[in-house]
Amino acid sequence: MPDPGDAHTRRYTRRYRHKRSWVKNLWIAAGVLMFCFPLLPFVLPLGLLTSFISFAILDETA
Repeated sequence: MPDPGDAHTRRYTRRYRHKRSWVKNLWIAAGVLMFCFPLLPFVLPLGLLTSFISFAILDETA
């Protein structure tokens, strides 16, 4: 059981773990696309977009 005074208590909630699984699946899908189309003009924007969406999903204010 996490300490209530811990700064990372939100990481132990069911809601956060669910969000983390969404992000994991998003990165797996993006990785498959990057592997199928290994072109820098495709991979770089897709990686940046996936990073942005991941941070947006895991944002603690949402």
